[in-house]
Amino acid sequence: MRRRPPVFRPVTFAVGAVLAGALAACSAASTTSTTSSTRSTGGADNPAVAADPSLTAAPPASFAPTTITLLAHDSFAVSKSVLAAFEARTGITVTVVTGGDAGQVVNKAVLEAGAPEGDVLFGVDNTLLSRAVDAGIFAPYKPAGLAQVRPDLTALVSGSTGYAVVPVDYGDVCVNIDDRWFAAKGIAPPKTLADLADPTYKGLLVVENPATSSTGLAFMLATVARYGTAGWTGYWDKLVANDVKVDDGWTEAYEGDFSDGGKNGPRPLVVSYASSPPAEIVYATDPKPTHPNSSVMTGGCFRQVEFVGVLKGTRHEQAARAFVDFMLSQPFQQDEPLSMFVDPSVLGTPLPDVFTKWAANPPDSLTLPPAEITANRDTWIDDWTQAVLH
Repeated sequence: MRRRPPVFRPVTFAVGAVLAGALAACSAASTTSTTSSTRSTGGADNPAVAADPSLTAAPPASFAPTTITLLAHDSFAVSKSVLAAFEARTGITVTVVTGGDAGQVVNKAVLEAGAPEGDVLFGVDNTLLSRAVDAGIFAPYKPAGLAQVRPDLTALVSGSTGYAVVPVDYGDVCVNIDDRWFAAKGIAPPKTLADLADPTYKGLLVVENPATSSTGLAFMLATVARYGTAGWTGYWDKLVANDVKVDDGWTEAYEGDFSDGGKNGPRPLVVSYASSPPAEIVYATDPKPTHPNSSVMTGGCFRQVEFVGVLKGTRHEQAARAFVDFMLSQPFQQDEPLSMFVDPSVLGTPLPDVFTKWAANPPDSLTLPPAEITANRDTWIDDWTQAVLH
């Protein structure tokens, strides 16, 4: 049984020559920060950018029959009825082309910069954001709906990115706990990253390789954010000594090695998502359980944010802008939690009961500036490989 679709898919990290200059220019001091889960209203603004009328010009409400192409990662999903209503209202037909994981989609868009195969790109996240923006693949657009997006998310796009993209959703990568296993053993489950290195939990944790999995990358970045550039590899030395297991991707780890996964594996701790418990109920066969068997360790989660942007060079820029507006509209935002198991970016969006009841809401998710991730990601992955796999 599939418990939670891996919305943020494993990413590839090949960087073409077109990015060499941008990556060389990216540098930042290591900055550890946390993102509060508190919901509020309004958004940050950059007056100089906001003053550009070309960024804020709203598209028409309807179009002559027009077809646009949405490029997205393999886990993009929207209910057919929601998309059909947008198409009927606007006259825009949307062709969805999925191209592998988020990293593959971004890399291909970079190679096609200025002459894109699509009109809109969805799925670039904060671990890839600076790479995509620095490569110039997006045509900036600041939709009116951005004012209703969480301020901590708009802050990622209002400054140096110049509204190149718009935040659509967010989620947290966290350690998931098999509650039944711990109850049967009479062991208290871990609460923090530090706990995972305690001998009590030796041989219990399975993680994903950050070189091949965005879930694994997010967990590695959580350790960088928590322990700093001088201490994070030392933390991984402790996990290795505590017999951590490394799998290539989320499916292998969750469905294979996790004791509450599809194959009832041997490890009761796995790096997954804060939204995995409600997915466990939604994807269960009838009669569905009323309570998930797993819970979430909310200490040490890493916040992932997904964005959408109009591709520079599109021949249908106004229709592409209309689709971006649609992704911030209530029909799409309300559809996201049970279509992609992510939190909507727009404040006040109603959540389904199963999501509200069982999806964890980490009080202080860890994060790092996108530019710092871009500047250091490959080096950090190399350092992780040396510490963990050699």
